[in-house]
Amino acid sequence: MYKVSVIGISEPVLSLSQLELLDTCSLLIATGRLRDMAADFSGKIQSIAPLEQAITAIRSTLPTGNIAVLASGDPLFYGIGKRLLEEFLPGQLEFYPALSALQRACALFKTPWDDAVIVSLHGRQHHHIPGLLLKNKKTIVFTDQNNSPQIIADKINKYLQSIGHIDLIERIAFSVAENLGLPNENVFTGSLEETAKNDFSPLNILYLQRPHLQGQKQTSFDLGLTEEEISHSRGLITKNEVRAVTLHQLQLPRQGVFWDIGAGSGSISIEAARTNPRLTVYAVEHKEEELNNIKENIRRYDCFNVIPVFGRAPEVLADLPAPDRVFIGGSTGSLADIVRLVAKQLTANGHLVINGVIEKTITTAPQYMREAGFAVSRCVININRESKNGAVQNFNPITIMAGTR
Repeated sequence: MYKVSVIGISEPVLSLSQLELLDTCSLLIATGRLRDMAADFSGKIQSIAPLEQAITAIRSTLPTGNIAVLASGDPLFYGIGKRLLEEFLPGQLEFYPALSALQRACALFKTPWDDAVIVSLHGRQHHHIPGLLLKNKKTIVFTDQNNSPQIIADKINKYLQSIGHIDLIERIAFSVAENLGLPNENVFTGSLEETAKNDFSPLNILYLQRPHLQGQKQTSFDLGLTEEEISHSRGLITKNEVRAVTLHQLQLPRQGVFWDIGAGSGSISIEAARTNPRLTVYAVEHKEEELNNIKENIRRYDCFNVIPVFGRAPEVLADLPAPDRVFIGGSTGSLADIVRLVAKQLTANGHLVINGVIEKTITTAPQYMREAGFAVSRCVININRESKNGAVQNFNPITIMAGTR
């Protein structure tokens, strides 16, 4: 039976054993500099891109001859190996890994990589890159032209400026390994602003180091911050018990987009961000004092996947990515318009949750939701607290209205 040999390359020239393997093949799949390294190949050479055409060529050639695929580093680490395993039987494939770009880069960075978070942005889009990369102390990033080190640094810099996190701007460190394995191999190390102003080779790996700063809060849990632990103004905060039920009703996805409209102090946003670190949270608030509380809570709890949005709904919602979940905690008299817009923007199987205290909201919100095509359920939360010293507190009931489609 003929085989597809997937050969990892980490050196500037092919080894003797690699050349001998190529001699047994009738088709070579390679591109760019890897293709140039096999210029003496006697069989047919086809580019690896477009990938669909390369796979078709492999499929048509495999019954009659061996095939070689040249790939950088380890083909099974963010490489073509995964796709080939989806297209062909394991018995049809042989893998010959080389030193991966990650391993070589970390050797140049002089850092272990077993404790780093590894992220690939190569050929991928993300709503909010700072939220993806800033959560961890050590992050190694596979980049591309649309997510180059300078673009990433610029986005992080602008985000940290927007939440007033000057300490982190000054202390975060970037390193970039360029042209790995080539004669012009180079390592750059600099600040966030220096990285944003630099130009790098398209062949690079980014290493981001985020220090621990004073004022950051470490907790042993993800859900369960108390009202006292969240910066807020004059008692204007969703109570602990209501927050827990609201988050339960939202059924937040592990990743996606969440709109928190009328976010107030951001207590819902912060708890959502902590329990779902891959979720992008837009905290929409029109009061400047409350917006400052949101920013303070982001800095305090490293919730960099929360984006504060200053302004009134529904006007400021038009430019946001389509949400998977929406919570409305305040509407400043525009509830009907907000619900209509949410119904248009919400993704398939999305959820809308509205909390109401006053009778008007409790009456009209379900009506607006049903008119917009939601199936609505309601529950009422009555909170009666007794503290350790026996003091009793009674709070106004809260109606939580959940809409699904």
